Amino acid sequence: MSIFSSGNPDRRHVILAGYAMLGAAVLPGASAAAEAGLAPAAELLDGVRKFLWTLDAGKRKQALFTWNGPEWRQWNYFGFGGYIKPGLRLEQMNAAQKAAAWEVLALIWSPAGLAKARNVMTLQDVLASQGNGAGERSSERFSIAVFGTPAGTGSWGLRFEGHHLTQSVAIRNGRIVSVTPSSFSSNPNRVGAGKHAGLVTLKDEEALARRIFGDLSPALQRTARLSDSPIGNILSYAGRERANAKPAGLAAADMTAGQRDLLWQLIETYAVEHLPPPLTEPQRARVRTGDREAVHFAWYGPNMPEKAFGYRVIGKSFVIELGSVDDAAQHLHTIYNDLDNVLGRV
Repeated sequence: MSIFSSGNPDRRHVILAGYAMLGAAVLPGASAAAEAGLAPAAELLDGVRKFLWTLDAGKRKQALFTWNGPEWRQWNYFGFGGYIKPGLRLEQMNAAQKAAAWEVLALIWSPAGLAKARNVMTLQDVLASQGNGAGERSSERFSIAVFGTPAGTGSWGLRFEGHHLTQSVAIRNGRIVSVTPSSFSSNPNRVGAGKHAGLVTLKDEEALARRIFGDLSPALQRTARLSDSPIGNILSYAGRERANAKPAGLAAADMTAGQRDLLWQLIETYAVEHLPPPLTEPQRARVRTGDREAVHFAWYGPNMPEKAFGYRVIGKSFVIELGSVDDAAQHLHTIYNDLDNVLGRV
């Protein structure tokens, strides 16, 4: 029986099944759109080189990996397999190295993206303070990794990753060509006590989706809802980025203009708002390619506050997913994948 027959794969199966499919990954091609890329990479190249120059030989070796090798393809922000991800962790860096690392991250994320990333990281300390993974979790247990040789020609990549956070950036011939997979996930999504009380990390990711579904007529809700049970995890994980791209649920064409506007606000929350200005407009144009009214919105589970739910948004060039790992919709996993250019592989 397929692990997807229930529509609710667990985290262990997600990782194991995804890794088993890595050998079938598509290697770099020659798509004209992908070659044009999103933006020049010169500033990012300079920042990454400056970061690497701050490292001694041992730390540099820890941060560097082969381009398009298994480590590049095996992105993984899940807790299964441990909270330590490939690369050089912030907790292993001195002050100057951390400053250089954050300068690099400021080139791939907007101020809003940086703030959201810091919130995700802070949640590791929140959990540890509650006795959940004490000694194993840390807001600095997040790794920066460089894949290939950073240069003005050829292909290379950058990733920042830890528990509930992953961001990959692929560069080819001096152009940023891909900014996915990307995930800002959370646990707990709503902090109820302690010095971080009131922090809500994925506020728009939850509120906009609930508002879209709640605004639909009963008939359209029946079309959009694919299951009375929520999905407990994302479906489009490593090795399966393109495997769940078939439109399902409710087409945007069947929504009101206001509902479509909300849908695009949700899409841009995942695909655009966390990116810096040089990437914002090119990325907005990328996700809006194709028939915008053919974008589909699929809902899973009830639509009640603090109750597990899930949704998927599928367009011609992207997949967005959210799943609730727990019953109270506190432990949320998300993903945004660029279907046209997965990990810089067209």
